[in-house]
Amino acid sequence: MNKIMIAGLTAIIVGLSSCCGNSAKCEAVAAAKCDTVCEKHICCQATPDEIEGIRKALGYYTEAAIKGDSKIAMRGFAPAATMSYVDADSLVTVPIQSLYDYYDQTGPHNATYEIADCSVAGDVAMVRIESKFGENEFTDMFTLVKDNSDWKIVSKVYQIK
Repeated sequence: MNKIMIAGLTAIIVGLSSCCGNSAKCEAVAAAKCDTVCEKHICCQATPDEIEGIRKALGYYTEAAIKGDSKIAMRGFAPAATMSYVDADSLVTVPIQSLYDYYDQTGPHNATYEIADCSVAGDVAMVRIESKFGENEFTDMFTLVKDNSDWKIVSKVYQIK
């Protein structure tokens, strides 16, 4: 492949991956680009069912914060899930139980989120959200795996804005 074609395909893939979370826009862009330029398996083509399942897992995460109840969050996470962040310039990775403990210890919060970007490939997904918990704003990145018919978060990485 020549450099121009590679650059063109790269630009299309980047553009398509940035549209997820707005399924109507994503479907329209993906349909137009996939039919004419790239193979369908390369394009960002999250189905409505995939988006709904991913939103369900993320919804448990947010609802748990709103209610201050870790049992709700557990429905959206895999049992061995992890959470990672940077503290004092050092990477910290902890079991997801740390998030559950935080929910239970701090009680209810106002919480909202919006999917900013996603990529789905079969039974795996990567999702970036912009969230607000109380007065704090975060960028969260999640890796999810489809377990039978349910999407489960297997890792959460975040930064405070």
